[in-house]
Order: sequence, then structure tokens, then C-alpha cells
Amino acid sequence: MEITTRMEFDAGHRIPSHKSSCKNLHGHRYAIEVTIKGEIIKQEESSDFGMVMDFKDAKNLIKQTIVDPWDHAFIVYEKDHEVIKFLSSLDNHKTVVFPEVPTAENMALVAYELLKVVFKKKFLGAVTPIKVRLYETPNNWAEVY
Repeated sequence: MEITTRMEFDAGHRIPSHKSSCKNLHGHRYAIEVTIKGEIIKQEESSDFGMVMDFKDAKNLIKQTIVDPWDHAFIVYEKDHEVIKFLSSLDNHKTVVFPEVPTAENMALVAYELLKVVFKKKFLGAVTPIKVRLYETPNNWAEVY
């Protein structure tokens, strides 16, 4: 069985070598959808009886792992030295240094990898994320399976 939950966050980024306006500092209202796979819990005494997992529990893990760290942050490529230097000059600025250029594709991939680790640690493989869809805008998104 698969279940999907959606959350939103705001973040800034830039694509340093982009041919157009995305090379500039800018932000988006992102949305992340995470599809989780597992068996429906059959133990009647369980709080999650009849569910793969409680949506609230799924959202809490996604919030702690992705949304809280990325929300209202500037996500910057680790080799974008000019912007890192600038952001470092600001007091208490929320900056996320990213191992890849923070495109929707790379952000979806990083989110997926982070969530796989967290879910495996908590659920020992019984419940696992199988898809992340990251919306950069309402009409543009990237998916990773």
C-alpha cells in the first residue's frame, strides 16, 4: 500500500551558471510530496490499526528532516563561493549549503536520500519513502523514485 503526504515551505536559491534569470538570487514557495510504502497495520490494539502509518507521524518526520531545515533558508551550492561569503556576512542567516546546484531535480534527490535514511532508522525498512515530488512552482516539479 502507498500513501502520500504534502507539505510546503519557502526558500531561496540560485543557479549560478544559468543562462537566464535563475542565476539571480530568488525564492519559491516549494511543495514536497512524499509517497511512502508499507503494509497496512493489522493489529487491532495498535493506534495505527488500518493504516500504513499515521499521516501526522509521516509529516513530523518530513518536517524535521526537510521542511524545518529548508524553510525560510537560502539553499546555496557548496561551490558558489561568492554567495556563501555574502550569506556568511549576515547575522544569524539561515543558510543550507548544498552538495549540488539547488535545482528542483537535485533538491528532490537530496530530500529523497535524507528521508530514506530517517525512515530506515525509525522503521527498519517496514515503512519506506518510495517517491519524492518537489514542486518549485505550481506547474513545475521534479520526481525521484
